[in-house]
Amino acid sequence: MLPTSFRIEALQRSHDRSAFDCGSPALDRYLLQQARQDADKRVAAPFVLVDPPGTAVLGYYTLSASVIEVDEIPPEMARRLPRYPQLPVTLLGRLAVDGRLKGLGAGEFLLMDALRRSLTAAAEIAAMAVVVDAKDPAAEAFYRHFDFIALQGNPARLFLPMKTVAAIFG
Repeated sequence: MLPTSFRIEALQRSHDRSAFDCGSPALDRYLLQQARQDADKRVAAPFVLVDPPGTAVLGYYTLSASVIEVDEIPPEMARRLPRYPQLPVTLLGRLAVDGRLKGLGAGEFLLMDALRRSLTAAAEIAAMAVVVDAKDPAAEAFYRHFDFIALQGNPARLFLPMKTVAAIFG
């Protein structure tokens, strides 16, 4: 169980990313070398988990606007949507937890914060779902546990309809 003092904040230069180690070199490298640049260029919005008053990053995720092709949605859902070739979504691009917090619910804490932020943003700038690209079978199982659905043609690319996200926080 995570301490109640843990907070999720937009990534700042003051956050200490140097000791972050989630076990995936690509995700570690992204946080250390690329996340600030992506934030500055507004191509991704990184959010970090910290335990104030400290600044050490213990987990993170990124959000950005994206689109999916209507053909990627399961046909039974696509029939209920407007006939646009592309649909607006929020991309949950990366989500990682430092090894020191594995098994304590930090991944779920980060995911719920990402979904809440996505729902809030979708009220202002339309997004019909949150999309993730699961990097491996464990990540895919994690997202499926929270009712993410595979997109057509790519079982590792999953989505959660915004209507379902709204029901979570309903």
